[in-house]
Formats: sequence, C-alpha cells, structure tokens
Amino acid sequence: MNADVGKGRCARKRVSRLGVRGLGIGLCLFLTGCATTKIDWNSRIGNYTYDQAVAELGPPDKSAKLTDGTIVAEWLTRRGYSGGSVGFMHGYGYPYYYHPWYPYYEPSSPDYFIRLTFGPDGRLRAYQRVVR
Repeated sequence: MNADVGKGRCARKRVSRLGVRGLGIGLCLFLTGCATTKIDWNSRIGNYTYDQAVAELGPPDKSAKLTDGTIVAEWLTRRGYSGGSVGFMHGYGYPYYYHPWYPYYEPSSPDYFIRLTFGPDGRLRAYQRVVR
C-alpha cells in the first residue's frame, strides 16, 4: 500500500512540474507578443518612401509640399495631457498645524511628434522628434 502512495506523489510532482513549465512558456510567449519594437529611423533613410510611411503610420497629422518637391510630414506619436486645477489640498496635524485650503495645479504635458522629410523622389531624407 505504501508503494501506491509513493507512485501518486511522484505523479503529482510530474504534473506540477509540467504545469509550471507550461505556465513559464506561456508567460514568455505572452510577454514576447506584448513587446513593442522601436523603429530605427537611421536605417530607413534613403530607402523608406512616403507611401510606406502612410501605409505604416496612417495619414500624417500635418504635411507640406515645398516648391522643390520635398514633403515634410508630422505624425503624432504620443498625446500629452492638459493641466489645470486638479483639486484642493489641505495641511495636516489637526489641531496644531492648520493650513488654509489652496488649489493644487498640475502642469500640462507636451505632445510628441515624429517629423519625416521626404525628397522629391519620395524617399526619406531626414527625421526629427518634435515636442510641443
């Protein structure tokens, strides 16, 4: 009878090891799928076209075509938030340290853009990160 109990324990250990491995593999796959890749714009200079940019990033937020045929376009990469009066703060330490109510101001955050400059041939000449 003790031999049967020992086999049950061994089987449970094997199942739990497989479960832990399965969870570990699943977690690795999940984290790999959630990873974002950062674009290397330097490697795209000279061989990345305006049409590819529109297909990948969508239509630009702002664009201008210059007299020599150069296209300058900007895409919003991260939206900032507006600041303002978030609430009111009050001191602590009642009744000894009473402070009057005062507004708490949260400063605004800027918007982040990527500015791509394409030559008359439609190929990427330069890029610039813009914050405003």
